[in-house]
Amino acid sequence: MEKFELHILGCGSALPTTRHFATSQVVNMRDKLFMIDCGEGAQMQLRRSKLKFSRLNHIFISHLHGDHCFGLPGLISTFGLLGRTAELHIHSPKGLEELLAPMLAFFCKTLKYQVIFHEFETKQPTLVYEDRSLTVTTIPLKHRIPCCGFLFSEKQGPNHIIRDQIDYYQVPVYELNRIKNGCDYTTPEGEVIANNVLTYPAAPPRRYAYCSDTIYRKQIVPQISGVDLLFHEATFAESELARAQETCHSTARQAAQIALDADVKQLVIGHFSARYENEQVLLEEAKAVFEPTILAHENLCVSL
Repeated sequence: MEKFELHILGCGSALPTTRHFATSQVVNMRDKLFMIDCGEGAQMQLRRSKLKFSRLNHIFISHLHGDHCFGLPGLISTFGLLGRTAELHIHSPKGLEELLAPMLAFFCKTLKYQVIFHEFETKQPTLVYEDRSLTVTTIPLKHRIPCCGFLFSEKQGPNHIIRDQIDYYQVPVYELNRIKNGCDYTTPEGEVIANNVLTYPAAPPRRYAYCSDTIYRKQIVPQISGVDLLFHEATFAESELARAQETCHSTARQAAQIALDADVKQLVIGHFSARYENEQVLLEEAKAVFEPTILAHENLCVSL
């Protein structure tokens, strides 16, 4: 199967700690890198994860709180120092370009590449990126300011050729692409060879859903139903439910309930409050509801 990996660069919440970097992740899809949020220190973590800067062309920002975007000016500047010439696309809710433009004008006057901003609405799912193998769609969340998550969906690949059958029926090379895409083959004598005789299906497409920051929001369940991997914020334990509601965050138990209701295959929890010196309490709380749960930590890599 083609590469589809999640790299955790940082999994802390707003207050910096010595244990966690601010929120940032990278999705590696067939060696194309897509960054989700860019907290302070993201570029350092990118190096530690041994991910190539040159393969990162799209950054998706969930919302305009500093712990999710303070790393952008430094990363953009570093790209300039490295001699980047390829465009960098930043997808975010409205307002980021207005905030960053003065900083880039002052600190990054000599950039040899273009930074292109793409704004999106956060109230309904919106397709914000598409290429030959992947789509990225927003997931409407509810936080103190406009916020959304992102659903990374692999496209269904073409069928795989059964070489022995192709040779047996002497299928010409120019027919192979049609057959991979589901067409039957008709021999020169007029015999129709069914596609399922000549091919077998590609692996089912994989999906990754990112949900941070948000209150407990059951409305997202249909959109993320059955995903291979879900990252859901778990800022607080259930004992701090009142604080979670006040700040529009989720508890570990609530994150697990979303995973259970959506019948996802695996849950990663993160965006931990600085009050927890050991997140084991959050893990135990989540696993009591949804067993296949793991804790995010810096430089964790999960393969889908």
